[in-house]
Amino acid sequence: MIRVVRSTVIDAPIAAVWDILRDFNGHDRWHPIVRRSFLEESKRTDQVGCVRNFDLEDGANVRERLLTLSDRDRRFRYTIVGADIPLHDYVAEVELKPVTDGDRTFWRWSSTFNTPVGQESELAALVATEVYEAGFAAVRERVETRSGGERRTWDAAPAAPAVGQGMGAAIAGTAIVVDRHGGAEELRPQPAEAPPPGPGQVRLRQTAIGVNYIDVYCRTGYFDLLEPPGVPGLEAAGVVVDVGPNVGHLAPGQRVAYACPPLGAYTTVRTMDAGLVIPLPDRIDDETAAAGLLKGVTAEFLLHRVHAVTPGETVLVYAPAGGVGRILCQWANRLGATVIGATSTDEKARVARAAGAHHVIVPGEKSLEEQVRDLTDGRGADVIYDAVGRDSFAHSVAALAVRGHLVSFGQASGDIGPRDIGMLAGCSATLSRPNYVHYTDTPEKFGAAAERLFDAIERRIVTVEIGQRFALENAADAHRALENRVTTGSTVLIPAEQGEAET
Repeated sequence: MIRVVRSTVIDAPIAAVWDILRDFNGHDRWHPIVRRSFLEESKRTDQVGCVRNFDLEDGANVRERLLTLSDRDRRFRYTIVGADIPLHDYVAEVELKPVTDGDRTFWRWSSTFNTPVGQESELAALVATEVYEAGFAAVRERVETRSGGERRTWDAAPAAPAVGQGMGAAIAGTAIVVDRHGGAEELRPQPAEAPPPGPGQVRLRQTAIGVNYIDVYCRTGYFDLLEPPGVPGLEAAGVVVDVGPNVGHLAPGQRVAYACPPLGAYTTVRTMDAGLVIPLPDRIDDETAAAGLLKGVTAEFLLHRVHAVTPGETVLVYAPAGGVGRILCQWANRLGATVIGATSTDEKARVARAAGAHHVIVPGEKSLEEQVRDLTDGRGADVIYDAVGRDSFAHSVAALAVRGHLVSFGQASGDIGPRDIGMLAGCSATLSRPNYVHYTDTPEKFGAAAERLFDAIERRIVTVEIGQRFALENAADAHRALENRVTTGSTVLIPAEQGEAET
């Protein structure tokens, strides 16, 4: 069973949005993929049991039956009773709620369905993007206006306010600051302040901070993301202290997390754009969120969107004992793939097997590609998730099956440098170099990926192992451990006031 959940906020009163959506036969007047629509047997549009018959712009036909509709709760459910698209046992729900501050509407659209084996990721993406996200955009375009008819864009991040813009005083804390690009010794604790939140902002007291290899790239200047003096870090969890005007999805005391630019997570307190922050479900603790959100969302788009892994494929994962690698192994295994891990030591090989790798290869007399082909009867890997970069690239290409897909998503050993793409012709290979930001650059995209990750954690498809904990003030030691490849699982930094951390 596949579950797809999408949500958004519309800058319009709930009555205006409900007036559009409760018309069960009205999709052809607002949804871009619906060409024509009519109700069968001349029933009313709000009559439970009515069947809406509609044609899509691509020629497909779908019939949907209204199961429930409540004007009081602003909610309806429907099911597909016939379709040219293979969505079996499809049941969906649309629910609207008023946002407490201002005339805005929270809209949640969710569904469960089955599909033929091998088409799960493709059809889940179609429902999520071409149906739900396209519907959000269309209704938003129809009802969101400013005075004079100017379009208002909800997803646009508000400008950062100057210090002292909000009400009240700044909160004192500690941040890890990089005064100049360089080694781990450049990570130094310094006093910091979180100003009161301005419009569209939230102020957090952080309880756990995730450490990722991209933090090393930012510290050294390898990635041009941190301009000294600056604070590194992309993910953390914590508690909302207060919110600024026009923030409706967060409240003081709420547990939350984020995993996205801009940098600045290595701190005890932070004021930031509230649109980047998501509430944490009760089932996800703070450390798990800080340790696994960025890595888990990365694994989500690598496995489901960059290359949709299907049952029977052979997947090769580099660094399978690391944070992203362990999640890739677990999730790919549950998707029905044969998983091969490539690591450096027997100890890390044991970790990889425990995470779901069916086979693990380590350096030996035979090259990586020879070992992969021995394990696959000479065929090679259908997809390779390569986080190493320069030192592994040629070996990865040589280990691909015909029409295999090399996903180069990291460069722990350095940039792959200029390459002759002619080397890909030997097996008609596909090469991808995905960027995290491009898969998480709207609240809808990030929220959907996080929802899928949280669901995978709840169902024990994915477990987030925290291999190391360091006090925030010892962030330099965390970076040294990461660069020396002596870590397993995920690494988190714990602010001093949260208790003792392992060093």
